[in-house]
Amino acid sequence: MYKSQFFNVISLLILLMVILVSCSKDPEPEPEPPDTGKISFSFKHYLDGETLQVDTMKYFNAAGNLFLVTEVQYFISDVTLHRSDGMEFLIDDWKDMHYVDNDIPSTMTWEVFDDIPTGQYDFISFTFGISEEKNHSLMFVNPPERDMFWPQVLGGGYHYLKLNGKWKNDTIATNRPFEFHLGIGQIYKGDSVYVPDIIDYIHNAFEVVLPASSFAIAKDVKKDISIVMNVENWFQNPFVYDLAENPENTMQYQAAMHTGCMNGKEDAFEVAEIRETR
Repeated sequence: MYKSQFFNVISLLILLMVILVSCSKDPEPEPEPPDTGKISFSFKHYLDGETLQVDTMKYFNAAGNLFLVTEVQYFISDVTLHRSDGMEFLIDDWKDMHYVDNDIPSTMTWEVFDDIPTGQYDFISFTFGISEEKNHSLMFVNPPERDMFWPQVLGGGYHYLKLNGKWKNDTIATNRPFEFHLGIGQIYKGDSVYVPDIIDYIHNAFEVVLPASSFAIAKDVKKDISIVMNVENWFQNPFVYDLAENPENTMQYQAAMHTGCMNGKEDAFEVAEIRETR
């Protein structure tokens, strides 16, 4: 009996010592939150080096077509900030895609929700359009994004770009409309462009690496990055797009859309200015 009581006392003492030792340890300090800043994007549309004037028949493309532009509408997504140490920061905390529409001023600015870690960033990249993994029908239920839908029978999802306008065909007295649209392409049997003859789809979204897009972020500082679309470059470099020889409505013509994508990837976008706004 005494032996049992002795062991109980020893066990209690050991337990008390363990409790005292554990209580005497200093709590682990919480890690300091990283220093961050903010960014925003503003979007501008230029043609021949000047702000685009819509509904004005005064522009010539590289093929010599006289044309005007009525609408410029598009998505960019998966905007990524790249650092020289290999770190990449994907903007996706609140939304990972942004819609731009020249008729809706509010879409011409994107106030990015994400807190951006401080440091030097070498360049910015983004997906023009929406990637295959994300481009699903019925994602958007409200206009204006909803109205960018791409017909389900042609691959579904949403347009990457609607560049609409009119052009002067010298052989016809009236101006001709054109719809330079980019999205999911189709492969048809033979030379057909009929929906029942579709045998496969091509996802045409492409990555844009913005030249001269390096910037630094300091703590509690905001940077506004102004991105310019040079509209004329959709029709040139590396390929000249002649409206007289190519489809005026590109939606079912993968070769025409591929030409547009190659031109857009080359130099349709650039950074006009990076401003600090605290």
